[in-house]
Amino acid sequence: MDLNERQEKILTIVKENGPITGEKIAERLSLTRATLRPDLAILTMSGFLEARPRVGYFYAENAEKRVMNNQLKKMTVKEYQSIPVVAKESSSVYDAIVTMFLEDVGTLFVVKENSILTGILSRKDLLRASMGKQDLSSIPVNVIMTRMPNVTMCEQDDMLIEVANTLIQKQIDGLPVVKKIQQNGEEQYEVIGRMTKTNITKAFVDLGDEHQRS
Repeated sequence: MDLNERQEKILTIVKENGPITGEKIAERLSLTRATLRPDLAILTMSGFLEARPRVGYFYAENAEKRVMNNQLKKMTVKEYQSIPVVAKESSSVYDAIVTMFLEDVGTLFVVKENSILTGILSRKDLLRASMGKQDLSSIPVNVIMTRMPNVTMCEQDDMLIEVANTLIQKQIDGLPVVKKIQQNGEEQYEVIGRMTKTNITKAFVDLGDEHQRS
């Protein structure tokens, strides 16, 4: 569930001062006990708080986990996406290998004009193409790439936890962050960022650090 701003303030007060009565919580927020009653009921029924008669409210045993889970569900791609690394459709496999090495990435997004996504290249794709005696400078990347619409993508408003699950389930290194646009009467996808396992890890580390400080 999503907590509102007042409910999050209540949790902070109880965590720092519990056990604490509803009257004391209301006093700290400059509100009446009646105004807070619905919020306290929601937090108690949801397992964030526990209440004891004549003692007051205190942080539930699993509240920290619930708070972190609640915050995690609010984290979006937009907050943690990084700059995309792309290759043009006309690029050669050799050029793509050099780009991947220099940029130190595991995935390249193949685009045409205006950064419109047409495919994706992984390390495995490039390794596979390199295993013969072919002239890699003469092979365009669009011959070996995974083509649209078989490319898994995400958008800026997608939840970070959903993207993490996608990366794990599909066993891929990264996803292009795209913006839908209309071009020539068709829906196209402009590449505006990338999400990788590294981005996800940074988000989880930030979340852990935040809770250590609180």
